[in-house]
Order: sequence, then C-alpha cells, then structure tokens
Amino acid sequence: METPAALNIAPLNAPQRELEWLPLADRDYQMAEGIPDYSKYHIHVLNDLKAKHLSGNDILGIWDSNLPIFNLPQVNILPDLIHRCSANYDPCQRAVLNPSGSVLFHVTPEAINQMLHFHTTKPLTPLSMMDLIKEGGKLSSAQILKINQLFIQSGSQTVRTPPIGNVYLNELGKMLVDMISYVLGYRSSEDVDQTILAMMSIFSPGKPPSVHYDYAAYIANKIHEQLMNLERERIFRYTSYIYHLFLFYQPDSFPITLKKFDAQGNQRSVVFWSSVFHHISFSPYNYCEFIDLFIHPDMSLLLSAPPPRLIDEMQRILQLSKAYSIGDWYFYQHHTVIRIYGCELAPYRLPRYVPMRLFALEYFRQFGNADMVHFHSKNKKVQLKVRNQLGPFIYNKREEAWQEADKILQRLGLQTSFLWIPYDPNHFISLRRVKYKLASYDHVRLPHIEKYENLLRWKEGTLEEASTKEEILQKEAKKLEKEDDLENCGQVSSSYQIQLGAAASSSAAPQQAAQTTPQAASTGKGKEMEQDQPLPTAEQQKEQPKQQEEKAKAPISTEKQA
Repeated sequence: METPAALNIAPLNAPQRELEWLPLADRDYQMAEGIPDYSKYHIHVLNDLKAKHLSGNDILGIWDSNLPIFNLPQVNILPDLIHRCSANYDPCQRAVLNPSGSVLFHVTPEAINQMLHFHTTKPLTPLSMMDLIKEGGKLSSAQILKINQLFIQSGSQTVRTPPIGNVYLNELGKMLVDMISYVLGYRSSEDVDQTILAMMSIFSPGKPPSVHYDYAAYIANKIHEQLMNLERERIFRYTSYIYHLFLFYQPDSFPITLKKFDAQGNQRSVVFWSSVFHHISFSPYNYCEFIDLFIHPDMSLLLSAPPPRLIDEMQRILQLSKAYSIGDWYFYQHHTVIRIYGCELAPYRLPRYVPMRLFALEYFRQFGNADMVHFHSKNKKVQLKVRNQLGPFIYNKREEAWQEADKILQRLGLQTSFLWIPYDPNHFISLRRVKYKLASYDHVRLPHIEKYENLLRWKEGTLEEASTKEEILQKEAKKLEKEDDLENCGQVSSSYQIQLGAAASSSAAPQQAAQTTPQAASTGKGKEMEQDQPLPTAEQQKEQPKQQEEKAKAPISTEKQA
C-alpha cells in the first residue's frame, strides 16, 4: 500500500542531493561546526573581553550583554556521541538518561545557567528567531549607518541592505558575528543576514546594550529540538554544550584532572575546567586522548556496558569467518592498529577505543588502496567488494573516496604505525592476483607480532609503543603544558612551543616498526615495541629473501647506532 501523499513529507533540512556526487559523502556533515581561518581561540577572546570589561574599556558593553559567556569553546566534533545522546534523550524530562533511567544531565535553561555559573538580576528578553527576522527587517537608516560605522572596515562603501559579506567586517565585527552565529546555531558566518544585524544593533558606544537576551532558554530549546529530530534531519549545532554538560554534571566519570576552583577558592566557569575536548588546534590533548579520556567515558555512561576497543561489528567486518577475512587488528597499550590485507599504506594509530566513524575512514582508506594497487590499476574488471556504506559515510567513487578518507584522518593529526608490506597472512590478495594471472603477493612474516593479532583485549607484556628521544621530549612538554593549561586554560608558554616544535621537526623520520626490545627479550616478557628501522621495500624483499626473513625473526634494538 502506498503512503498517502499527505503523509509523504520530506524531512526538514534533508541532506542535499549533492552527497551522491561526492567521492566520500558524510551523512553527518550538518553536525560539523566550522572554524573560520581568522577565528581566535575562544578562551583568548573570552579573557580579552572580560579584561576590557574590568578595566572599563568595553565601550560597546559586549561583556555586559552576556553574549561571550554563552559562546563556548571550539571542540572536536564526534557525531557518534550526539547520536547516542539522542537515543537516550527523554523529551518529557528534557534530560539525557543512562540505561537505568537516571538523569545524566538536563537540557534546560536552569541547567545551562548553573553550568556556566551565570546569575543576573537584570530582566531578560526571550530570544526568538521570528522576532529577530522582524527586527532586522525594519532597521532604520540610522541603525544601519551605526552598524557600518562600528563594524565595517574603514574605506569600505556603506552597506545599506543585508546580507553583508563577512569580508567587509572589521576585526570587532567578525568577532561579534562569530559569537552571534554560534549562539543562534548557524553553521557559517560568511554572510550577515537580518537576524544577525538585529542583534548587532543593540550595541552603541558608551551605552549598555539595549536588550539582554535569555540565551540559555534559546539554546536549551534548540538542543531539545535538534535531539528530538536528529535521526530524521541529522542536524546538530551545539556539540560544545553537550560536552560541557557531561563534564559539569558527571565530572567523576573522566580520568583527567579538573580545575574547578581558582586560587581564592571561587568556582570557575566549566569552560576553564579542562581543554580535553577543545579543538586539537588549540588543545594540548591530541585526538586519540580526546577519544579515550572523554568520549569513551561518555559512551560508557550512555550504554549498559563500556564499549570494547573494537565493537563486534568492526570485528566481523575484518574477520567474518576463518574462510573469509580481509584484515587484522592489533591492540597496543595506547593505540589500535588495523591492517587490511594488501594495503600498501602505513596504518594510522587509532585510539584505544575506536569509534565507528574512525573505523569506517580507516577501512575505506586501506581497502580502497588495496583494491587500487592490486586490481583497479591493473584494469581488472572484477575488483574487491568494498562496502558502499559504513557508519555515516557513503563510498561513491572508489578511485577517489579512499584518498578523501585519508585526508580526513590526516586533519585529525593522527600518527602512523610502521609500513608492513606485503601484508597478506591469509593469502586473500595473493590468491586473487594469481586468479587474474598476476604475480603472487608473498606475505612477510613477523611471527613475534602476528601472535598478538585479533586479541579481544590488550594484555600487559604484549604490544607496546617505543618512543624516540624526540617523542619522549614531546610527551614531557605536553605533560607540562597540560599542567599549565589547568591554571591558565589556553595559555601555552613559549618554552613549551619551542620544545614541541623541535620534537615535531625530528619526528618526520620514518615511523618505527614493532619489534622486541633487548630489555624485553632479556626479561622473557616478550613485549613487542616499535623499532627505528623501516621494513624493506618489496623490491629489497625479493632481492634478499633470506636476510629479510632472518631480520624478521631476530630482535631489533630500539637504540640508535652511534
């Protein structure tokens, strides 16, 4: 029976049809929060505005408008968590619940104000999109002229009708538009429309803001609406609020140090407690730490049991059965490595606990590369059967999609593990190559590593990460930076930056391979570490098979030769 026409309604803000033409389409693309190139770190903006207010130099009264308080820091976006929050959301209580029905946090104005330590005796005006549209549509010529004088670059022509291009704004105008766009839930601030102009018009030199909006009520209502409609519309604009609500109302769930009070014993705003989930461009924590220290504890609260390092679905994709497997996983102490048979790229070091989003990207990246290297580039009609959809991603163009996945993972700042080629322990690639009259693909065996493949959990004394001197220096500098970050969130001293820069320049050497250290061999614990010599290339392996086999069996020192 066909659906009645009256009920056959397309979802609001449905993903655009252009997704079908992208090499690798992300169905959660409308959950991203873009950061303009010119944007300053939110914490720096917040501190600057507060300092101007305390010194009496906030001529426009931007701090007094309360807008900066509700403009939260830029964060790493992981839609997996937001989807789970939506599934656990109770609209009657307006709260995200755990599986037993207990409230993790409420999505109400009171909860948001308490989280931000916001109190005021001033009357607040409800913030409504419809009211802003009306106000913006009837701005007087004097108001438009005032906006031009305050927020448009000197020398630019007077802009009398919206939208106003962002390029015409001065530094103050861009900062204000960014804050307004974030609070309103806009994805971009490239154009200044009537709603933004209406909010900009409340500021006048030497006067307090003409209106004090109830930002908490507006944001709570928007979060409520977007969580309710998430599965249909796949839009969410307030990830930073969800992160801070978790941190404020469930602080004991995270294995990190929090700085809740200042030196005088006064409660700090939650935005200064930790930068563990702040965007990697501004945080001393890397992306893997963000996943393991923040996202995994969150998911553990939302699920009936803490997620394993690789969920069952991921394991089945790699190892469906003994007769059909396409790859292996290796659990290191602090990261996870996935190796797809036949891939000739160095795998990324994924977090200990791998979200489906990252797994999907690494799967497409490696499987697509294996298909290209062994079959597609050889003009073979029958190619490897790559899943066309995994997690939120749709694999549209096999020639380009795996490269897009690689670019996304690169932008996350993930490090790579060692290059191991040929890698085909079950002859998955080799048998197919022979079938199509191509040369066999002979796997390089490293038994002391392969014995730890596809374990259900990491065990002490198995695979661990070795560190070069530069990496050790980098870790120590990061540790000091995190300690300093607790006292002065977002303020990194130049000495740390110099050390990190030196470490980064030295870490461009080939990635280390996993081997047994002399110390581990002598103690008999069999710990598998990463060496400082890359594996031979395929050509070298063919020329020196005996020597390469002996090297694979022998323990290799992690200490560099003098």
